[in-house]
Amino acid sequence: MTTTHSTEVPAKAAITPAASTAVRVQNAVIKYGFIFVTVVLFLYFALSEGSFRESATLLDTLRYVSVAAILGLGVTFTMAVGGMDMSVGAVAGLGVSVAAQAMVVHNQVGAVAILAVLAAGALAGLLNALLIVVLKIPDMLATLGTMFVIQGGKLILVDGQSITPGMTMSDGSTAPGRFTDGFLRIDRGTVLGVPVSVLIFGGLTVVAWVFLARTRWGRVLYAIGANPEASRLSGIRVGAYRALAYVISGVLASVGGLILASRIGQGDVSAGTSQLLEAVAVALVGTSVLGRGRPNVWGTALGAVLIGIITTGLTIKGLPYYTQDVVEGAVLILALVFSFTLSKRRTS
Repeated sequence: MTTTHSTEVPAKAAITPAASTAVRVQNAVIKYGFIFVTVVLFLYFALSEGSFRESATLLDTLRYVSVAAILGLGVTFTMAVGGMDMSVGAVAGLGVSVAAQAMVVHNQVGAVAILAVLAAGALAGLLNALLIVVLKIPDMLATLGTMFVIQGGKLILVDGQSITPGMTMSDGSTAPGRFTDGFLRIDRGTVLGVPVSVLIFGGLTVVAWVFLARTRWGRVLYAIGANPEASRLSGIRVGAYRALAYVISGVLASVGGLILASRIGQGDVSAGTSQLLEAVAVALVGTSVLGRGRPNVWGTALGAVLIGIITTGLTIKGLPYYTQDVVEGAVLILALVFSFTLSKRRTS
């Protein structure tokens, strides 16, 4: 007995300190690495470019990313149930066309346009839910199909042309309406110096976090994403909750469409096209924040802020737009390394 103890204890003592230090370093990199990258990039641009430090620039950065961030929150909900919504950009673009149709063509007030856009987003979410939950089509394929249907449908809705105040209609008449001043404040207005769109982004982030992290419904969504069969056997209505996630995603995408419509002030038929990739990117980037390894609201918000920092910083430095795509892609790859490669090594 004495001999056995004397040979085993020194072996453990020789291995444990180095191994535990390596584990602590790796865990710290996984948990805080992406936040560290964000802070370093912010400090780099702030110290090298004086205009980057101005409050107006920082608020414009948040205003710029507000649409992608809100769409990313919707993607986060669908990722929580193990899916992915590829139609968010098209739904946002549909919202732009619906808003323009309501106010410019049918001369309605802004409140009617807002309700119409939100209803269109909810219907798009229900369509995705029908395809995925009822018809059993895989999430990505179903939402890709919805994306193409919506993109084509909104062109039919506006006869393939952008809707602008005073435009000539197909019957030769002039469009009677315009974007109301109240509606345009959604993106162009401020409250105590803060853009309204930034406040909407912040408010929806808090609401989404409370829903996913602090309510039973949110915990159920995560449980479904982790193991849908076990959730079903425990009595959870998996289909209903998955449908809820896609409806929420559609409504959030339509909110992004409202901000876009207010920003551009016309029913641009190409609106929302570029938002899909950014929305998916910020949601995927968010999985690496604090080493969560799963979709989470604050991670998505931070991912959007990081994308904004990169875009604004590189623009101020005068780099071409195509270099920004390269840098954003590199950041996404780095985030995925944090989320999947390093985290798997930690658990193995």
